[in-house]
Amino acid sequence: MLIPVVLLCNGLAAGVLMGTLLGGWPLLDTLSATDYVHAHAFFSTRYDPFMPICLVVTVVVDGTLVFANLGTVSSALFAVAGLLAAATVIISLTKNVPVNRWVRTLDPARLPDDFDERDPRRHWGVWNRARATFTTAALLANCVALGLVL
Repeated sequence: MLIPVVLLCNGLAAGVLMGTLLGGWPLLDTLSATDYVHAHAFFSTRYDPFMPICLVVTVVVDGTLVFANLGTVSSALFAVAGLLAAATVIISLTKNVPVNRWVRTLDPARLPDDFDERDPRRHWGVWNRARATFTTAALLANCVALGLVL
């Protein structure tokens, strides 16, 4: 019962993050500063608490599956997947969430004078690519582990 749960949660998280890479991020990167702040503030509130729940469930269930006697290789793959999902959580909390919170405090009509120097798009984008990569790699590890269990 735990394997479908981890695949669902990990798959949803990977899908959302891939969606940000393929659609959301390219759009945000092309907008004017004012439009970017407005759009980012809108998008960043849409994924809470959905994404954190999916990622935390992935970490916890993968950690549980490590000890489920499903075979050495499968256990190792579940451990790798859990660590990759945990890395995504850490990156989110330390790199992306602070940017999201800061952008939500801004008034698009009255951006700070130094916004061009503080524009978080490049920084946020680098860490978002890392999150998408780690979460997708976790999903791959979970899928291979499932294949070995079957």
